[in-house]
Amino acid sequence: MRKRFVYTVAAALSALAVTGTAQAAWPERAITIVVPFPAGGGTDTFARPLAQQLGQQLGQSVVVDNKGGAGGTLGAGVAARAAADGYTFFMGGAHHAVAPSIYKKLSYDIQKDFTPVALLAQPPQIIVVNPKNLPVNSLKELLDRAKADPGAINFGSAGVGSTHHLAGELFSLKTGIELTHVPYQGAGPMLSGLISGQVDMAFDGLGSSASHIRAGTIRPIAVASAQRSPSFPDVPTVAEAGVPDYEVSTWYAMWAPAGTPADIVERMAEEITKALNTPKLKELWASNGSEIPNMTGAKFGAFVDAEIKRWGDVVKEAGVDPQ
Repeated sequence: MRKRFVYTVAAALSALAVTGTAQAAWPERAITIVVPFPAGGGTDTFARPLAQQLGQQLGQSVVVDNKGGAGGTLGAGVAARAAADGYTFFMGGAHHAVAPSIYKKLSYDIQKDFTPVALLAQPPQIIVVNPKNLPVNSLKELLDRAKADPGAINFGSAGVGSTHHLAGELFSLKTGIELTHVPYQGAGPMLSGLISGQVDMAFDGLGSSASHIRAGTIRPIAVASAQRSPSFPDVPTVAEAGVPDYEVSTWYAMWAPAGTPADIVERMAEEITKALNTPKLKELWASNGSEIPNMTGAKFGAFVDAEIKRWGDVVKEAGVDPQ
């Protein structure tokens, strides 16, 4: 019996040693980050430079895989079903805190099928217009036009249930105006539609709008944050422009499929924190209107839970029908 016990303990210790060695060696091959939106949107603005920096730090390729569709829920479902081996991660964001209230059936549960890793960026939303379609220079001018002709002004979004969509609904609730919603298949196509004049305005993340604002193809009216953005100090906040209690951010974050080894999740969170604090990414994040967040693990998970409740309340108050 004693010899059998010794053999059993030895086998167990050996197994632990092998597992520990395997996980300590992570990563041994390329890592995929599933981005659930088409290329060119706000998520890509942060995903691609982060992936490049993580690849340098980890010594392996980190590949961004765009799987757009269904307001970001298609790619989320793909990531949720991926092997929980530390080689697939999911970069979603505020849209995925909205989805549980918007879609009657989802192929995943953001709270159960994923493990929170880290908040990556939190740029505020900004109200932008096509200056030819909507030649206004202030929020007051915009509101006056909207009140004079209810429903005549339309706004684009990344899809039904996206933060762009609900930001517009929340703005309408706060101001008493009526806007017409035009959904697109992602922020990239929506921005193309705004620039070309297919839609009049948008409630977009500053990260994806910044370069177009600088190019002069779209005009910023107000930023939906408590303070003005250091990147665009001349653009007033929505509160300064006359609409209080309206703050919206288009945040982006990283999750791992549920069941991914805890030490790998912790290591990835550490590597992300390291990457975000490199001079290159700090400068890039700042140019896109985002500070460097410091939120990982359980703290980030609690943030997501609060966001799900917040947007669920907006959906109910705005009377948005679940899809």
